[in-house]
Order: sequence, then structure tokens, then C-alpha cells
Amino acid sequence: MNTGKDTCETAIFAGGCFWCTEAVFSRLEGINHVESGYIGGTIKNPCYREICTGRTGHAEAVRINFDPHRISYAKLLEVFFATHDPTTLNRQGNDVGTQYRSEIFYTNPGQKETAAAYIKFLTESKVFSAPIVTALSEAIPFYLAEDEHRNYYELHGSQPYCQVIISPKVRKLQKEFESYLKK
Repeated sequence: MNTGKDTCETAIFAGGCFWCTEAVFSRLEGINHVESGYIGGTIKNPCYREICTGRTGHAEAVRINFDPHRISYAKLLEVFFATHDPTTLNRQGNDVGTQYRSEIFYTNPGQKETAAAYIKFLTESKVFSAPIVTALSEAIPFYLAEDEHRNYYELHGSQPYCQVIISPKVRKLQKEFESYLKK
């Protein structure tokens, strides 16, 4: 039986708080696993308290292992742009700072091309009322977040932050991408 492991790809998205982004992508069919972490900064092996200062240059992000035969990279981009605000620079809601920026870290030239084309499509279609500020960058080392930040929504879904910030994103995903959800 082919498990698809030999055909898996990696996608890396920074869309504000990684708790939110992880909760969204972990629900999609074709996603093998989602890891919260840090990317785009200047120091090796950063920790959460360093990231929160905004001085390391890292973004909170998720690294997604997915099977492109079950869900396309283009569909991942569609979900990414539908579940966060790509028009606010260094901010998602009340989370403010460079660590909460919107950025796509491509892992191969095809992803770069697909992401650039999708951003162009969204811009030309005027899907958003303000300009898209999502950066498109080549992936550099990704550092896993500390254990307490992984699978946060599943473990702490009753917490106020989860109820007010993450749950609406999950509900939007469930409504707009129902056919792509894990059974």
C-alpha cells in the first residue's frame, strides 16, 4: 500500500499566531502533520520569549507536510489567504509585531511560481479592499516551537484566546472548505 510518504511536500506559512494557523491546516485532508515554529530570523534555535521581542526577525509559522496528490499547494494557498488578513503589515488582530507578519516561505521553484501567480490573481481580482502585504521568500531554517505551543488549540480550545480568535477561523474553514476537511 502506498502511504504517499515518497510524494509528500512541505509548505511553510506565516499568517499571524501559529496556534491559529496550525488549528486551520491540521483539519485538512491530505495534511500529514503541521508543526508550529519560527522562521525568517537571524539567530539559530530561537525561543518564544526571544521571538516576542521582535528583535530576532523570526515569524511565527507552520511547516506543513502534505500529499500533493490529495491536496494541492494551490488549495493550501487558498486556505491560507482565506483564514488570515494578508493586508495588515506585521499584525493579525490584536497580535502586533514582525513575528505576526504574513509571509509564504516557498520550498521549491514551483511553489514560488504558484504563490506569486495566486497573489497576482487576488490583487487583480480585488478580493481584498486593501493591498496584499504578504511577503514571498525562499525557505530558510525552520525551528520548532516549544512543546507548549504545539497542538495548542486541540489542547486548550476552551481558553478565551482560542474561543475568540481561533474558533472563528476554524468555523470559517469548516464553512468555506467543507469538502477538504478530514473525515
